[in-house]
Amino acid sequence: MSSLYEHKAPAALESLGLKTAHGQLDQTAQQAASQQWSYTHFLGYLLDGEIEERRRRAVEISLQLARFPYRKRLEDFDFAAQPSIDRRLIDELATGRFAAEGRNLVLLGPPGVGKTHLAIALGVRIAELGQRAYFTTAIDLARKLTRANAENRLHRELKNLVRPSLLIIDEVGYLTLDSTQASLLFQVICERYEKQRAIVLTSNKAFADWAQVFAADAVMASAALDRLLHRATVINIRGESYRLKDRKKANATNTDPTRPGQSKRAHKPTPTEVEDDAEKEVSAE
Repeated sequence: MSSLYEHKAPAALESLGLKTAHGQLDQTAQQAASQQWSYTHFLGYLLDGEIEERRRRAVEISLQLARFPYRKRLEDFDFAAQPSIDRRLIDELATGRFAAEGRNLVLLGPPGVGKTHLAIALGVRIAELGQRAYFTTAIDLARKLTRANAENRLHRELKNLVRPSLLIIDEVGYLTLDSTQASLLFQVICERYEKQRAIVLTSNKAFADWAQVFAADAVMASAALDRLLHRATVINIRGESYRLKDRKKANATNTDPTRPGQSKRAHKPTPTEVEDDAEKEVSAE
């Protein structure tokens, strides 16, 4: 009778869709027998592997659906190069509580100071915590909504943008939006505000200049900021651009006379200098 159920176990696991547990069954059973595990210990250990694999697959699918242009992590961020950033605040944001509570994060600063890195890294962290994230630039979002509006599916697209726990809108203010695009961006902000869904937004524009972001409509800009900042953390990064630092470092290296291969070349005299030297020699004689 015991052997009968032993043969049924693999088929039952496969029938239930527990592929990881099915693959680990024999090895886990041998380990349980050699170490004299209890039945519940054996079952718990077997199912834990199944749950962990399902969680890993879910996170990977979530990361793919997030549409990150690349993946960044907080561990790779150079906080020493940007001392204006409070590391403890970033660590708190990395817990994911702000997204679960529907609070926003606004990252301000000039180009190249790490705003996008932080936004993506927090988005990756949110996905790893089991929540959905979605990344887009402001101009891509505006174009996508404009196309949806023209095809009479704007309502459906707005619902899709409200669904993720976290929406990352990058590069707000880098490219000019027309009045229609600005209005559509405003609708996204309003929809997520009403549903208490979190936004991470990056911009190179100070709040005083946000009328430029919304097609010179100061009223719309004010209304958008009112909703964004109602429950928000604002981080203003005032450091130097990483790209400018790298360029300066590269230029300094290329012009360093002590660098191997950078020694001064021997001066080749021009014909005029040769004649002058010859005249000096004749005069000396």
